[in-house]
Amino acid sequence: MSAASQQITAIRIRDLDFAYNGTPILEGVSLEIMARDSLCIVGPNGGGKTTLLKLILGLLKPNRGEIEVLGQTPEKSRLRIGYVPQYARYDPQFPVTVLDVVLMGRLDRIFCGAYAKADHEAAQAALAEMDLADLAGRLFAEISGGQRQRVLIARALAAEGELLILDEPTANIDAASEEHLFELLAKLNERLTVMLVTHDVGFASKFFKSIVCVNRQVVLHPTSELTGELIRNMYGGDIRMIRHDHRCSPEGHCNHGIS
Repeated sequence: MSAASQQITAIRIRDLDFAYNGTPILEGVSLEIMARDSLCIVGPNGGGKTTLLKLILGLLKPNRGEIEVLGQTPEKSRLRIGYVPQYARYDPQFPVTVLDVVLMGRLDRIFCGAYAKADHEAAQAALAEMDLADLAGRLFAEISGGQRQRVLIARALAAEGELLILDEPTANIDAASEEHLFELLAKLNERLTVMLVTHDVGFASKFFKSIVCVNRQVVLHPTSELTGELIRNMYGGDIRMIRHDHRCSPEGHCNHGIS
């Protein structure tokens, strides 16, 4: 990774507040994420993790503050983001193939109601990158949970974006599939900024550079290999410990990258 690429900001949030029906969800959020960073987002249920993702995606608007994604407003940058939602709703009786699902990532590019050769090439390349090229013709409903999750990531990759956001992609897969998934995400991180919401940082901390703690406020740290009471008490889960270094002031948490 070049020094120049490290200086490019992928996401910049300043002084953001957001409330649902008058109930504060996020308050005073300032955060700066550099291009090709990799982050896992943790925090208790209801702490604001999914809300933060929706704000970055432009699906919600803040009550106060600014969000810039890939140098633009979230609405304008949306087609440059690959998004994998927490739950994929599908009819298991509907005969959609793995390739059909991945091609959905190209829907914004089709003309005259048909996929072009470039769309099929992008979809096949995304499947190959997720080690799924041999499953292209299989029915989506017939493959395993871990394979389905990788298909959904391939769908996001087919859009050829610069930022990949995943909302709890490991929720319903086994440990072996989870480790394989993180290894693939680490490779993708060589060219993409990767953000992942998770309750299990056991594997994630081996592959991700930073951890974002979300519980109404947002704090960013580098990851470490140790578990600890601090995170369990603050965010309600037995997950990897974070270390307090240059990103934190002696008085407590400070917001990374914000002057």
